Amino acid sequence: MEFGMIHYNAPGTTFESFLDFVATAGYHYVEVQIGDIWPEGEANPEDKAKVARQQLEGRGLEASALSVGNNFAVLEAAEISAQVARVKRISGLAQLLGTKVLRTEGGWGEAVPEARWAEAIAGCLARCREFIEPMGILLAVDNHGYMTNRAELQLEILGRVNSPNVGLNLDTMNYRWFGHDLETIDRYYEMVAPQVFHTHFKDGRGAQENYVGTALGEGEIHLDYAVTCLKRAGYKGVWCVEYEGRSDPAEGYKKSLAWMRGHISG
Repeated sequence: MEFGMIHYNAPGTTFESFLDFVATAGYHYVEVQIGDIWPEGEANPEDKAKVARQQLEGRGLEASALSVGNNFAVLEAAEISAQVARVKRISGLAQLLGTKVLRTEGGWGEAVPEARWAEAIAGCLARCREFIEPMGILLAVDNHGYMTNRAELQLEILGRVNSPNVGLNLDTMNYRWFGHDLETIDRYYEMVAPQVFHTHFKDGRGAQENYVGTALGEGEIHLDYAVTCLKRAGYKGVWCVEYEGRSDPAEGYKKSLAWMRGHISG
């Protein structure tokens, strides 16, 4: 099994020190944040992506995905073009980094009414088909925030786009954070598993302002059922941990890796 962790709420004050932790903790894959290689004001992220790949490989690591930080909740032509152009450049960065997976957001903000969320998000994703398909890039849309935290809407978006290169990033906790009950969440796992390109295995308790993150296996999420659904669907991607607990993140990520080794490899 391929286990990784996201560069978020993790030890290390620099990208390199973070990678040192990843390697010593026993992970082999990293979801790289776009700010790691394209921080604000950076004119040549391509060079930074090449250096980041060398830093990964020097520690025996690989990139499982590159986050995008996009906002596809737009309907104006100029805004759509700007978002698509940015994803196109980031697709090139992903290739330099050594991954084919981009973890994308759906969108946020109040510019688009709820009745048009699927239209807006799918419209931007569809515009990306012209370059992601020949490049072999996979867009994994996260169930993050308010817009893409219902499986029904996620699958509607994918149906509108109708591309083998557009799928999902499954965050196991975010459905609960949104407010869904555990029975609904388990049904969502069943629904989306065949479309999953990448994962954020995350645990915790409660929703919204009552949400508290935990290490894997210490919260209320039915993680074993998520594993079952993904394996049944033939998931072959990286099993990636995201830890949002309040205790020491080093301990949280180490505990989570131990859980994955016992419950996914076993």
